[in-house]
Amino acid sequence: MKSNLDIKKEAEEVLRLEAQAILALINRLTDDFAEVVTSILHLNGRVIVTGIGKSAIIAQKIVATLNSTGTPAIFMHAADAIHGDLGIIQQEDLIIALSKSGNTPEIKVLVPFLKQRKNTLVAMVGNTTSFLAQQADFILDTSVEREACPNNLAPTTSTTAQLTMGDALAVCLQTARHFTDQDFALYHPGGALGKQLYLKVSDLSAMNGRPHVHPEDKVRQTIITITKFRLGATAVLNNEEIVGIITDGDIRRMLENNEEIVALTAGDIMSKAPKSIEESELAVNALHLMREHNISQLLVTNKGTYTGIIHIQDLLKEGII
Repeated sequence: MKSNLDIKKEAEEVLRLEAQAILALINRLTDDFAEVVTSILHLNGRVIVTGIGKSAIIAQKIVATLNSTGTPAIFMHAADAIHGDLGIIQQEDLIIALSKSGNTPEIKVLVPFLKQRKNTLVAMVGNTTSFLAQQADFILDTSVEREACPNNLAPTTSTTAQLTMGDALAVCLQTARHFTDQDFALYHPGGALGKQLYLKVSDLSAMNGRPHVHPEDKVRQTIITITKFRLGATAVLNNEEIVGIITDGDIRRMLENNEEIVALTAGDIMSKAPKSIEESELAVNALHLMREHNISQLLVTNKGTYTGIIHIQDLLKEGII
C-alpha cells in the first residue's frame, strides 16, 4: 500500500508532465493555426469536429466550447460518419479531425470521403507524418513526448494537448469576433452563470418593497418598519433624499448603548453615507460590493432616487453566490 506522500508525489508528476506538454505546444504553433482561425471566421457553414475513442470525447468538449463562444459547431463521431452520419456535413462546412496517431482504421476510411466533398480539412494530430496529416489542408500539431500513464499507453497527456489546443482555437475566435459578456449571456441563459450575466439589481429589489423612515421618526416606528419588510434594514429619507440607513445591527448597538430609548429618533441612530447601487447594475455587482464592505444590504437607486433594498439573501436564492 502506497503512503499518502507517495500518492501525492505520483500526482505531482502527472500534473508536471501534462503542464510541460501544454507549454511545448507553444513551439508547435505554426501559421496553420492562424489560417484555421481566419478560415473559420470567413466560414459560411459550421465547424464539424470528429474523432474516435478518447479523441471523440475531447472533440465533443471542443464543440461545446465553440458553440458557447459564438462559433457554430457540430460533433460527428468518426465511426458513425462512415455509417450514415456523413450527411451532417454541408458544402460550406470546415472539418477538424482529432487523432493522436492519425493512422487509425476509422480515420483512414473516413478521410477519403471527406476529401471527395472538397471541405477544408484540419488535422489536430499527434503525428505530423501520419495519413491524416498528409491529407489535411492544415495541421494543428498536438504531439507529446509521452503519456502521463506509466505504461505510456492510456491517452492522458495527448488528450490534454488536444483539449488545450481546442481552447486556444475557441478563444482566438471569440476574441476575433469581439464576443462580449452580453453575447455570452445570450448563449447561457440558464443556471448561476447565466444569471450572473443578465440578472439586474432591479429584478431582485423590486420584490422587496421600499422600506423607509424619516430622521424625526421615533425608534419604535423604525423597528416596526424593519420588521414589516423583513430585510434587516430601512433607508432614512429627508424629502426623498437618502441621508442614512438603519440596520438590525444599528438597533442592537442602540440598545447596548442607551438605557432610555423612547426619545431617540431614526436620525440619532442611523449610519450616514450608506452604500448604494443603481438598479440597472448587474446583481452580481451588488454581491461584489457587499463582500467588499462586509455588509448584507444595499440601498437601490434609480439615477440617485431611492427605490428599494437588495439583500444578500436575494442573491443566495438566485444561486448567484
